[in-house]
Amino acid sequence: MPSFAYEAINSRGTTVKGNIEADNIDKAQAMLKSQELIPVTVKETSALTKDISFDIGGKPDARAYSIFCRQFVSMTQAGVSLIDALNMLSEQTENKRLQKAIREIQADVEKGESLTVSMQKQKIMPPLLCSMVEAGEASGSLDVAFDRMATHFEKDARIKAMVKKAAIYPIIVIIVAIAVVIVMLRMVIPTFSDMFKDMGMELPAITKAVVALSEFIGEKWYILIAVVVLAVVGIRAFKKSSTGEMMFAKIGLKLPLFGSLTIKTASARFARTISTLLAAGLPLVDAVGITADIMDNKLIRNALNASKDEIVQGTPLSVPLKQCGLFPPMVYQMTRIGEESGDIEGLLEKLADYYDEEVEMATASLMAAMEPMIIIVLAAIVGTLIGAVMAPMASMYAGLDNL
Repeated sequence: MPSFAYEAINSRGTTVKGNIEADNIDKAQAMLKSQELIPVTVKETSALTKDISFDIGGKPDARAYSIFCRQFVSMTQAGVSLIDALNMLSEQTENKRLQKAIREIQADVEKGESLTVSMQKQKIMPPLLCSMVEAGEASGSLDVAFDRMATHFEKDARIKAMVKKAAIYPIIVIIVAIAVVIVMLRMVIPTFSDMFKDMGMELPAITKAVVALSEFIGEKWYILIAVVVLAVVGIRAFKKSSTGEMMFAKIGLKLPLFGSLTIKTASARFARTISTLLAAGLPLVDAVGITADIMDNKLIRNALNASKDEIVQGTPLSVPLKQCGLFPPMVYQMTRIGEESGDIEGLLEKLADYYDEEVEMATASLMAAMEPMIIIVLAAIVGTLIGAVMAPMASMYAGLDNL
């Protein structure tokens, strides 16, 4: 089904962006209007402009959950019963694991279990979504809960897509650089190496090093592959340990360029999630605990978990947010203003919108900064290989001039 990128205005007058799937542009606009959105621009996405998705039947991503929630809202508001809606969703869902989970949820609901309990049995259902459904069932506003979660997942999917796009360019360039180096070492360097040996001249140190590396790759390439595989496996295993997770969390926050993007992404997710949960009626302590669980960075996750104890003792959320020193000043200041005004969920929603834009600008800045850096590194590597070839030739020509 075609995907359309849209920019629209919601009922609060705020501009929102996202993607929606529909048979054609007219149906896409109709779906947006049914969601109380006024379309400004609706364009079909191409292979280069559409949000990146790596859904190959694995764990559903934020985009899959947003489509599930949005379709659920459309069906229930159209008067479709819960069981029929789940049945239709199981047939329309593309992700195989999510499809299986919906079918099992439907079976449990038919047996008389609540939707919340049925969803909690499925490990792939996010705790955040289960908590929102529980609050929606308790208040009798299940469609509102799913609508809020659809918006939440759409925002989350957009942020993740931007970060993935920022990572694709350097990865491609690095792969190309490695391929170029291997080709030069295996096809270009050996040709000159044989010529230098026939000349019987003393080679410069850099040329000897490059020739030795070329011979090593040609004769013992399997050792190099084994070292790379062991290094990747070892790093991944270390990253999963408590010590490694903490070390990578610190690096992720302090790494030049990437650190700022990590903090802004975490701030957007924190503000959006807390706002969504509080608006659904969940207690602040529970909202902070659920938000902590979905944070990727362990330092931020630990800081939010620690703040729960202070909240129980009557401390405002803004205080531990400031004391942990991980969040930008605007996060805890806006939180404090929201606490004082009694509209913390409203201010955090605005804060989330602000950091969504910050993430987008930070991603663009990161890509702009990395392009020249990668080119410089690639030029240095290739230049070193060329220099290793040219150095003995320059020495030879200098010796001929002295004759």
